[in-house]
Amino acid sequence: MAIRMFCHFCVLLLVFAEDLECIPGFQQKVFHIEQPSEFTEDQPILNLVFDDCEGNDKLNFEVSNPDFKVEPNGSLVALKNITEAGRALFIHARSAQAEDMAEVLIVGGKDHHGSLKEIFKIEDGSLGILRQKRAIVATPILIPENQRPPFPRAVGRVIDSDGTEGSKFRLSGKGVDQEPKGAFKINENTGEISVTRSLDREAIPTYQLQVEITDVSGKSIEGPVLLDIIVIDQNDNRPIFREGPYVGHVMEGSPTGSTVMRMMAFDADDPATDNALLRYNILKQTPDKPSPNMFFIDPEKGDIVTVVSPALLDRETMENPKYELIIEAKDMAGLDVGLTGTATATIVIDDKNDHPPEFTKKEFHATVKEGVTGVMVNLSVEDRDDPATGAWRAVYTVINGNPGQSFEIHTNPKTNEGMLSVVKPLDYEISAFHTLLIKVENEDPLVPDIAYGRSSTATVQITVLDVNEGPVFHPDPMTVTKQENIPIGSVVLTVSATDPDILQHQTIGYSVYKDPAGWLEINPTNGTIFTTAVLDRESPYVHNNVYTALFLAIDSGNPPATGTGTLQITLEDVNDNAPAIYPTLAKVCDDAKDLRVVVLGASDKDLHPNTDPFKFELSKQSGPDKVWKIAKINNTHAQVSLLQNLKKANYNIPILVTDSGKPPLTNNTELKVQVCSCKKSKMDCSAADALHISMILILLFSLVSLFCL
Repeated sequence: MAIRMFCHFCVLLLVFAEDLECIPGFQQKVFHIEQPSEFTEDQPILNLVFDDCEGNDKLNFEVSNPDFKVEPNGSLVALKNITEAGRALFIHARSAQAEDMAEVLIVGGKDHHGSLKEIFKIEDGSLGILRQKRAIVATPILIPENQRPPFPRAVGRVIDSDGTEGSKFRLSGKGVDQEPKGAFKINENTGEISVTRSLDREAIPTYQLQVEITDVSGKSIEGPVLLDIIVIDQNDNRPIFREGPYVGHVMEGSPTGSTVMRMMAFDADDPATDNALLRYNILKQTPDKPSPNMFFIDPEKGDIVTVVSPALLDRETMENPKYELIIEAKDMAGLDVGLTGTATATIVIDDKNDHPPEFTKKEFHATVKEGVTGVMVNLSVEDRDDPATGAWRAVYTVINGNPGQSFEIHTNPKTNEGMLSVVKPLDYEISAFHTLLIKVENEDPLVPDIAYGRSSTATVQITVLDVNEGPVFHPDPMTVTKQENIPIGSVVLTVSATDPDILQHQTIGYSVYKDPAGWLEINPTNGTIFTTAVLDRESPYVHNNVYTALFLAIDSGNPPATGTGTLQITLEDVNDNAPAIYPTLAKVCDDAKDLRVVVLGASDKDLHPNTDPFKFELSKQSGPDKVWKIAKINNTHAQVSLLQNLKKANYNIPILVTDSGKPPLTNNTELKVQVCSCKKSKMDCSAADALHISMILILLFSLVSLFCL
C-alpha cells in the first residue's frame, strides 16, 4: 500500500535530535495513510522504526486496535481482512530501557474501537481524539516530560483546510493564558504548536487547549476546537516509603511461611507504565544469626514472611530478638535501570510461654520473731522468657502448711521474686517451727507442649524466735458499774493479767497509765483499783456516763515487757445537781397591755428521774409587792406575768425551782426584770429608776437604819 504524507487534514509531530545524541523512541511518530477498500491480512501497511539506544532488549509493541499487530521487524500488519479500522491507530512500544507512542492517521476512516485512551488508560472525556469542526483539524499531541532545552520546541501543528486569506490561529486554555501560563504557544500564521519549557507529568498529566481561527480584526470565524496535549511519562521519580516506621511482630516458633508484615512503597510516575511497577528485595538483615536469611519478601506484594524452621525462630537462643531489614523497592519491574528507594523494617520476635519458672533452690530458710509481721524471706526463680511479658512474670501460691492463713506471698514486680510475709503474728509458745510448700507459675499459661515440673515448687522452713511478750489483761476492756459520789477509798475492781511466756516464770506488777480525772489508784501487787477522789458523772471526763482509764501490767523480764488494759466505769446518777432557770433577764414595757413577761425554762445536769418535772415558785410576796405571778406551762417551763403595770425600773424577782429527785433539790435564782418606756416601737431601758426589791426588804433596811442611829 502506498504511503504518503497527507498535509491537508493532519498534525505534524516534529522530533529533533538533541546534541546529536541517540534519542530513545520512534524515529517517526506520526504517519498518514489513506483508507483502502480493505486492509489485507498479513500484508505490510507501513514500517515502524523504534530505537531505545540500548539494543531494544525485550521490545514489545501494542496496537490500539486488536485487529492489528506490529511484527518484530517493525512492520504494521492486519491480523485479518478488515474494511474499517477507524480514523487512527496508536502504537505503543516498550523495551527494557524506554517506551514511546506513534500515531497512524487514516484519512477517510471512520470512528472505531480502540484508541489512545485504552493504551494510556485515560478516563472518558479527558482526551479529545480527532475532534474536527469545519476546516480545523486538531489531533492529540504527545510530549515526553522532562525535555531538555533548547526551547521553544515545535511539537505539532493544527491545520486550516480552508486557508481563508488573512485568517489567524488563536490558542487558549490552561497552559496558555491560564495557569500555568505560557507553557504552549501557536504560530498564528502556520498553526505550529510549540512547548516553551520542560513539562512534569506528575504535576499535570494532560492539557486541554482550544484552537480558533480569527479574521484580521480578531473575531472568531471558526472554532473553538479542543486540542489535547498528553504528557508522556518518564521514569523520573524514585519509589518512596511513606508510612514508616515499619515494625512487625512474629511469635517465636511460628511455622515457616508465617506472614510478618507488608511493605508498601509509592512511585509518583504513571501507574500504567513500568515506571511505577515496583519490585521489592531484602538488601540486608541485622543480625545475621542464626541464619543470614531469616525472612523473605514477596517481590510484587511486599509481604515479609519467615523462611526458617520454627526451631530456629527461638527467642531464647537469639543474640537479639529484634531484626532490622533494609528493604529496597525498585521501579521498572525491578530491572537494573530502575530507580530505587529503601526503608528499614524492624521485626520483633515475640515471646511465648515455653519456659516455666524454676526456683533457684529446692529449700529456703527463714527466721522470724514471734509477734511481728512483714516480709521474712524472698524466694528467687529463673525464667528464660521475655521479662516484659506475662510469660516471665511469676505468681506464687502457698499450697501447704498455712492452715491459719498466717502467711502470704506476693511477687516483687521488679525482681520477680516471691516476697513471703507473716500477716498474722506467730506465737512461739504454740509452734516454734513452720514448713510451707510454695508453687510458682506464670501469669500467662504455658504453651500446650510444656508443663510445670518439680523445680516449680519449693519448701520454706521457718523458725520462730521466742521474745518476752507483755502481759495480757483478761478481759480487755474491763467494765464495772458504780454510783457517782461513792466514798473515797472505795474498791472499784481487781484486775488480772497473765504472761504469755508460760515457759518463763515471771511476776507481774501493776500501775496507772492514764487516769484523766485523777480519781483512781491501783495496788501494784494484786491489781486492786480504788478511788482517790469523788466520782462525778457530770464531769467533762465522763462520756455517755462512762469514765475510761488505762492501766499497765509489767512483767519481771529483762528488759521487762508491758501490757495495757482498759477499764470502763459506768457511773450511775445521784441527785447531786439542783436545777437552774433560764433566762435570768427579761424586759417589759411600762404601758404593756400584755402583762406576760417571760417564759422560764429549767435544766438539770442529772438524769431522769432526778430532773423534771420541775416545780416553779415565787418567794413569798406581801403587801403592795404582790404584783408578780408564775404559772406552770409544762414539766420544764413556766410563765412569769405582771398583775399590773409598773413604773420604769429594774426589779429582782426571787424564783424557786425544785427537781423530782429523792430527796429533791431546790435552787433559788433571781430573775432580773427591766420595765422600760416604749415609744414608737422603741424600748428605752437606759434611764431606769433605782432597783426595786420586795417591800419587806425595804422595811427591814429602814428598821436597821433607825436602830443604828
